[in-house]
Amino acid sequence: MQIKSYLSGWLWWLRLLIGIGCCCLLLGCQAAIVPQGTRVQVAQVVSGQTLEVLDLSQSAPQTERVRLLGIEAPDLAQAPWGALAKTRLAELVAGQTVLLESDVEAQDDYARRLAYIWQNGTLLNEQLVAEGQALAKSRSPNTKYEQRLAHAQEKARLLGLGIWNPSNPMRQTPGEFRQQHPSP
Repeated sequence: MQIKSYLSGWLWWLRLLIGIGCCCLLLGCQAAIVPQGTRVQVAQVVSGQTLEVLDLSQSAPQTERVRLLGIEAPDLAQAPWGALAKTRLAELVAGQTVLLESDVEAQDDYARRLAYIWQNGTLLNEQLVAEGQALAKSRSPNTKYEQRLAHAQEKARLLGLGIWNPSNPMRQTPGEFRQQHPSP
């Protein structure tokens, strides 16, 4: 009788731990992150993945173009998703002060600053992916939040949000779209 009682108590704890583990996996349980970076003011949203910002730490702030890391937003000509991604990013950050966090590379081939963008403790790159406004797109060596972005994309895909909407899905990645529709 004691062994049966011991086993049922042990099984209860095991079920509890498995349940907590499943919840953590489903909810993206992660340690609290305190991002380090530069505070900037968003001057303009150029696209769903590009901003122009003013670095407030400089005595004479200059406009700098920033490409968001880890995501690929629909091309502006990729209707309606490109305009929707740009509008959503503008709703989140236009005129706001945000924190830019760098990864391994500071700039891309177009001299744009590469960064993750944080606002009030929220990684906005991840939020855009989770809302189905952009794809998670890892580009080595800038992979700091690769897993977070992949989980956000899987969630958006399963829920049919934004570009994953089954009644109006985006049929080409932004890269495929640009190959078939080169800029003049």
